[in-house]
Amino acid sequence: MLKKENRLKNKYAFNATYKVKNFHHKNGITANIGKENNSDKPVKIGFVVSKKTHKRAVKRNRLKRLMRESVRLYLKENNSLNKYMSIIFTGHTGALNKSFAEIDFAIKKIIEEIL
Repeated sequence: MLKKENRLKNKYAFNATYKVKNFHHKNGITANIGKENNSDKPVKIGFVVSKKTHKRAVKRNRLKRLMRESVRLYLKENNSLNKYMSIIFTGHTGALNKSFAEIDFAIKKIIEEIL
């Protein structure tokens, strides 16, 4: 689980991040990137998997858990995401049946692109 300071929870923060319309897509995962961060505050990260992706909550929650764990491990290794205020990772049907290694690879590629 992500640290409390890195969680994006507020509805208005999600909407503000979506309004920037800066996104990157890789292997069924999309990252919406918010504004650049001018302060020393940590990056806020959110995870979304729509009901349109799969109707069963078990599948949606599994994908969110895998994405969350991948980002948590990345932040543990290097904390270089503080360039942005917020990032939202969205899972699509292309990522549902992928293993952790494939999702981890996709998220790391997206992070490399945005940095």
